[in-house]
Amino acid sequence: MSTLIDRAISASFVDGFIVIRMENDTEIRFPVSGNPRLAKGTGAQLNNIELSPFGIHWPDLDEDLSFRGLVEGDYGQG
Repeated sequence: MSTLIDRAISASFVDGFIVIRMENDTEIRFPVSGNPRLAKGTGAQLNNIELSPFGIHWPDLDEDLSFRGLVEGDYGQG
């Protein structure tokens, strides 16, 4: 089992995707259309992202996703 040891430094909504930049300059990128809650969000709601050591949170949309899940392809599709 691998452990995520890199830290997220930024996250934003860009052209239909959530783009998370990690400390080592890699990106985690996924389409908002892959998540029912995010798919209903406005650009402002999708850009209001809070980072934690373990994942990301959209307070306006009441959605949380873990980095581990994202790396495994789980975008919260239900």
